[in-house]
Amino acid sequence: MPSQVDAMLEIRPAQRADLAAILALHAELEFDAERAVLDLRSAEKLFDRIASYPSYKLYVASSAEKIVGTFALLIMDNLAHLGAPSGIVEDVVVHPEYQGLGIGKQMMQFAMERCKQAGCYKLALSSNAKREQAHQFYENLGFEKHGYSFLISLSP
Repeated sequence: MPSQVDAMLEIRPAQRADLAAILALHAELEFDAERAVLDLRSAEKLFDRIASYPSYKLYVASSAEKIVGTFALLIMDNLAHLGAPSGIVEDVVVHPEYQGLGIGKQMMQFAMERCKQAGCYKLALSSNAKREQAHQFYENLGFEKHGYSFLISLSP
């Protein structure tokens, strides 16, 4: 396990060539017993579709040219809040061997900065109820529990 991350952690928009590494990160999520992820071909199709959205980006964090984290950031326009946009972070993952080294913090600070630059009035995220360590991580970054998150499963 690395004791520190290369001082040159780079956070950048993901590229098609990064998809295999991103899928491998998603397979590492501890609460997903099946660890099922998309196949590469399906991921490539979705990646191209995501790239067509003007304010939706998939990012990777890399250290020594190894992808060690990923997240998606959507900045969306709103008619409410006097037209101020809002940000939504999704699919945050840091490779288990690199957790606790500040990568997640740097990724979230990056997302917060992008949202500030876009004039967002808030940055929101949701986290699986089982991920208690993640909840503490987000609270330590200044995120507050706010309201309730509701969902309806539409899969069979």
